[in-house]
Amino acid sequence: MKSARQSRLSIETPEGVVFSFEIATPVTRALAWAVDTAAIAFAGILAGQIGKALKVVNSDVAGAVPVVAYFVISVAYPILLEWRWRGQTIGKRLFGLRVIDIHGLRLQLPQIVIRNLLRFVDMLPMFYLVGGMAAFFSRYAQRLGDLAANTVVTRERKAEAPD
Repeated sequence: MKSARQSRLSIETPEGVVFSFEIATPVTRALAWAVDTAAIAFAGILAGQIGKALKVVNSDVAGAVPVVAYFVISVAYPILLEWRWRGQTIGKRLFGLRVIDIHGLRLQLPQIVIRNLLRFVDMLPMFYLVGGMAAFFSRYAQRLGDLAANTVVTRERKAEAPD
């Protein structure tokens, strides 16, 4: 049974102050992911060029460097950027998205690591089918990584201009 999909996440503080966040849509999340994938691919291409330069030293090393570098980049890129930029990657920044703790607390490194390592499960069997199904059935459009890490992807609030 499908849970009632929410378009907003409301968090009430112990003082009774309510913060409301707009949940990111699947389209904007996919676009942000596409930008991040392009950034990772670009870094992978650079690693490939370094690997070609290493052919002079050893052809086995030259073949291994790009593969290992691409794996490290694809794992480290979202973790490091979400940690450094408080829940954002290049793609999320570009589309005004941010990962937040579902209770409004500051994101912790273990949460960021969990949600990004589970991305490999979310991507199964192809085209984010598992993650997409999880997002479809979850209350706040969370993929498995978000559910495990107690995080949600929201739209950034725009600062209002003073009158």
